[in-house]
Amino acid sequence: YKIAFIEGWSLREVRAALAKAPHLEQTLADIPLAAWPAQLGLKLPGTENDTEFSASAEGWFFPDTYAYNRGATDKQILLRAYDRMQRVLAENWAERQSDLKLSTPYDALILASIVEKETGRGSDRTTISQVFNLRLKKGMKLQTDPTVIYGVGEDFDGDITRKHLRTDTPYNTYTRFGLPPTPIALPGRESIHAALHPAESSYLYFVARGDGTSQFSETLSQHNAAVRRYQLGIGQ
Repeated sequence: YKIAFIEGWSLREVRAALAKAPHLEQTLADIPLAAWPAQLGLKLPGTENDTEFSASAEGWFFPDTYAYNRGATDKQILLRAYDRMQRVLAENWAERQSDLKLSTPYDALILASIVEKETGRGSDRTTISQVFNLRLKKGMKLQTDPTVIYGVGEDFDGDITRKHLRTDTPYNTYTRFGLPPTPIALPGRESIHAALHPAESSYLYFVARGDGTSQFSETLSQHNAAVRRYQLGIGQ
């Protein structure tokens, strides 16, 4: 049998996929997600700290298709995905660019998860990474909607509002500086590589064009013009 974890999935979506997998023994179905690291024996950043976000398993399972035999357990699948993510992250961290504002591989995993959620077309991935890396270097807020949506959680109804952007949560990158406390999704190999190998450019802003691509801008005035064109339909 096979089970697929998809790039951009949250931990809740991983759990739902495991629950539907045929002939897979369910040992974690009734275990809260916050307790998964302990149940799986994972060694994650923050395990020595008594904080709300200590040892979150979010983002730590590599998105791929995993084959298994009847009688395998959900824990076995997750541990394989975790080991794979550890290897991919370590490989890319070892070859990272030298001038990044990322202190640890976990920082890279967090940023890669944001790049994963923001990328509509693969060719934009390294430039989106460049925007966020440059914002981190300049001490600017990341101001990325997917982190806000993640902070809203299961109450999000598909429509991000000004109220969402103004309501402070640990994941609201419009109200807080720096990276969010944990990843927000499963990043794939390309997003991990992009987070650690951003494009060489000086963009600080981007907006979705509506066709899967992004319009990048170096200045706020350019960005505002792009928003009017691509988001508001003014000046087309």
